[in-house]
Amino acid sequence: MCAIDDVRWEIVVRREAAGFLYAVTTMGIYCKPGCPSPVPKRVNVRFFADVAAAEASGFRACKRCDPKGERLAIALAVVRDACAYIEAEPAIPSLDRLAARSGYSKFHFLRLFREHTGLTPRSYAEGVRARRLQAALRGGARVVDAVAQAGFGSESRVYEDTGKLLGMTPGALRRGGAGETIRTALADCPFGRLLVGATQAGVCFLGFAEPDDALLGDLRARFPKAVIEADDAALTETVRVIVGFMKEPKGALDLPLDLRGTAFQVRVWETLRRIPPGETRTYGALAKMVGNPAAIRAVARSCATNPVSLAVPCHRVVGADGDLTGYRWGVPRKAALLRAEQTAAAKERGS
Repeated sequence: MCAIDDVRWEIVVRREAAGFLYAVTTMGIYCKPGCPSPVPKRVNVRFFADVAAAEASGFRACKRCDPKGERLAIALAVVRDACAYIEAEPAIPSLDRLAARSGYSKFHFLRLFREHTGLTPRSYAEGVRARRLQAALRGGARVVDAVAQAGFGSESRVYEDTGKLLGMTPGALRRGGAGETIRTALADCPFGRLLVGATQAGVCFLGFAEPDDALLGDLRARFPKAVIEADDAALTETVRVIVGFMKEPKGALDLPLDLRGTAFQVRVWETLRRIPPGETRTYGALAKMVGNPAAIRAVARSCATNPVSLAVPCHRVVGADGDLTGYRWGVPRKAALLRAEQTAAAKERGS
């Protein structure tokens, strides 16, 4: 047995993901490492680089781990179709109707949908309805009209669940920052330009690595009716702390924040702040920390809409395989931030 096969066998035993396939000669099938089937005897195992090689040797694909991805492709098509249907419907479609459309039983369809979205169809539909409501209110629609456009039966439903849906009252969201003044400061930082925006309550926006106009445009889109006022003097210390963190991230970036989002988003953002510098968590682990292990997709969306980068460290979240995945300010900057944090953490441990 060659050394590389020794390594592959250990991966199979640990059921880890890897870029090869193994076949079981007594069963005539080939599997992905991590297959939930019982671990075979080593003497009955052969290794292959890809599907073509395994099938050329006469093995067929395992139906449990789906190494060819055929069942996964079908499942994803079903879920995408259901999501598109939910998005297009003015009211929340019933589970019966969605299952019938998919061609699966209610139980099977529900399992597929939860497995690939982290949500039940109803929770997904409620999220769609909440986004419609947010968009209508931000567009200046009257609350009663926004409620009707979003598909809610009455205003009372919205006000009863306002924290869950919006994180603030419909009137406050509709005002889009009207009556508020947001002080801003622009500065140079290790990644180009930096913009900080703050209300009386704390920092409400932190963006970087884009031209000044783009950063200010992002801030105005979030607070379309607020007075945006340059005030470098008032934010001098805040900017100094942020730039210092970007140069050498010793410890957490602790700033007073004004976080505005749905109750779920705010819970995710607050949980992100508990990840120590120099460490990472997967989206799945973060979902567990939030208290909703199935809500991996919703957690990822909350990370993507984080308005205060660095202070809410969404750069510390990685894919299940350790991949850096996406980042609002660019994956290379995410990698640089993590390297700097890990270096600083190692220095602290060694001191």
